[in-house]
Amino acid sequence: MIPIHENLTGRVAVITGGSGVLCSKMAEELARHGVKAAIINRTAEKGQQVVDQIRQSGGTAISIAADVLDRASLVNAREEIIETFGGIDLLINGAGGNHPDAITASEIHGEEEEGKSFFDLDENGFSQVFSSNFTGTFLASQIFGKELLKAEAPAILNISSMSSYSPMTKVPAYSAAKASINNFTMWMAVHFAEAGLRVNAIAPGFFLTKQNRDLLLNKDGSLTARSNKIITATPMKRFGQPEDLLGTLLWLADESYSGFVTGITVPVDGGFMAYSGV
Repeated sequence: MIPIHENLTGRVAVITGGSGVLCSKMAEELARHGVKAAIINRTAEKGQQVVDQIRQSGGTAISIAADVLDRASLVNAREEIIETFGGIDLLINGAGGNHPDAITASEIHGEEEEGKSFFDLDENGFSQVFSSNFTGTFLASQIFGKELLKAEAPAILNISSMSSYSPMTKVPAYSAAKASINNFTMWMAVHFAEAGLRVNAIAPGFFLTKQNRDLLLNKDGSLTARSNKIITATPMKRFGQPEDLLGTLLWLADESYSGFVTGITVPVDGGFMAYSGV
């Protein structure tokens, strides 16, 4: 178990998409270190499940319904968080995901496979994926950023992807959006450096989540052909576990460990980026 970061005790973290497989574990771990967690999802019920888990473990958390693409709902969420906890120290931009209308059926053009080709992709689905991943990160950073600047050691942590470096086949919108996250992380890091707000990102390797489960597992739970490619290209020969992200999360959140670190995206990928395939 990771030693407690006492420096984080009493701080307030806002986690968008906080009920997701990865972000819920991040929220639970932060709460274990004494951080007060505000879980934001489009529906409060999903977030409440995470809150209940945190409270059962002795932590402090609230669930708030807000849409990262709806400025007014984010403003309302911010005001509720300030009223409840008094301020905000950390923002984790975890909201995102994919959409069937932005996924091609085949990995390369010309493969015969039932479903959408590149030319069949709907621009609305494409825009939705880009917006939920990138524009949502921008809006949340904007709405919560003013309050973050009032904190003693504020930080933003964005969630990127391996696909930001080397775009995965089938998911062009998701890949483009995550590449934008890396660039935006660097832009914000420079923009807010002198104000004391550090901005970094984590790029998880291949983790099983609600969004990618259908692409990576067959109905019987066995690995798909796509999964076998991933495992072959991952030197550690496994998918990541949510717990694999927690050390990097705490390092980047705690300025006593990473006070001179800003503008980076950290791969947590089992060696995927390092492997050339030969």
